[in-house]
Amino acid sequence: MRYAVLHDLYLNAMAEHFPVLHREVIQYFQPSRGRKFLDCTFGGGGHTGALLEAEAGVRVWAMDCDPEAGPRAQELKESFPEDFSFFDYNFARLAEIPETWFDGILFDLGVSSFQLDTPERGFSFRFSGPNDMRLNPREGMSAAEFLERAPVQDLVRAIRDYGEEPRWRNIIKAIVEARGSGVLADTAGFAELVARAAPPPPGPPARIHPATLTFQGVRMAVNRELEVLETALPAAFAKLAPGGLLAVISFHSLEDRVCKRFFRRLAGLPETSDDDTPKDFRKSWAELLTKKPVRPAAEEILLNPRSRSSKLRVIRKF
Repeated sequence: MRYAVLHDLYLNAMAEHFPVLHREVIQYFQPSRGRKFLDCTFGGGGHTGALLEAEAGVRVWAMDCDPEAGPRAQELKESFPEDFSFFDYNFARLAEIPETWFDGILFDLGVSSFQLDTPERGFSFRFSGPNDMRLNPREGMSAAEFLERAPVQDLVRAIRDYGEEPRWRNIIKAIVEARGSGVLADTAGFAELVARAAPPPPGPPARIHPATLTFQGVRMAVNRELEVLETALPAAFAKLAPGGLLAVISFHSLEDRVCKRFFRRLAGLPETSDDDTPKDFRKSWAELLTKKPVRPAAEEILLNPRSRSSKLRVIRKF
């Protein structure tokens, strides 16, 4: 297997974009000639490239709604013209891909390094830039528009529920008061507003910036990330061949919870601690391969600190 040698086309990109848990994904998927895989979150192409490079004759379909992913996919297509296909889709449209009976389907739910490190995309408050946060900037409402227009109950869902920010009341009050001022249009200005509304408590320096959870929650709301995931997971499972694997890498407790419950339901196991459905009434369509999520090794975290919160869950279809 040639997995140790990644293709030249994305070696340079790998210096900035590390596909999280890619060794573990390869170990579970075991790519070999004639096997088919679907990468639902192409991003920088790291996972797709590793699968294609693993062995000649591996087929990979990939999808991503980010317009900047297309040119990276085209470079890979030029090296693997017969084995690689790309769809400019959000994985909400996964069911529209004509191919079926995949041996492995992967979701990597993290925002890519390319998106985080591009100020114009608005995903990070490390830079001053347009407060956008859309995975697909060609459609939908930007974060700035959402903050300016959304009803208060939608702000609550974004910041309290999705961001799990305990000081959400102060932050929402500050957002509403800032409407029309222009502050919400810029990432740095928005982050400063959040930090003023919910400053870190006295004591040792906080591990994360005061705006981190708010940015996370707003991004998830703008992109409808949980809703899309809940729709995409069953569609992906339906496209697996018998014996095929569905793998999900998550970075957020709410995403991981959606995945965990779906996988446990497929495996005929209680979805939550208070699920008292009798065993005789449960059906099993799959085998849970990860009783607990797989976490990155210390070496990977050292190489790529952004992998720290990642979790991999894998299930095999009967």
